[in-house]
Amino acid sequence: QVQLVESGGGLVQPGGSLRLSCAYSGSIFSINALGWYRQAPAQQRELVASITSSGRTNYADSVKGRFTISRDIAKNTVYLQMNSLQPEDTAVYYCNVNIYRGSPGGYWGQGTQVTVSS
Repeated sequence: QVQLVESGGGLVQPGGSLRLSCAYSGSIFSINALGWYRQAPAQQRELVASITSSGRTNYADSVKGRFTISRDIAKNTVYLQMNSLQPEDTAVYYCNVNIYRGSPGGYWGQGTQVTVSS
């Protein structure tokens, strides 16, 4: 029904940058919110950043000032620009879309690995 495909992950050195992309498609008529989550080994999945249909953004305290979430409505894509990456940012990053009248928990992508190491 709804498919999300993340891309842009990889290995970067501390202080480096990456831009993650998430292309979404399917039976999407109206989006309530888009979000990026991450899950590190032995950790619970946590919200990194989200953006609502009105453009309101929210960030985890740990990434404020370093990460920026944005979307291109025409291209059905949401981005996560990550700057000043630190080893603590190492995780699998997942894209999530919550749609009107959709599954309460939203829909998830397959995840993309981000590794920050020297």
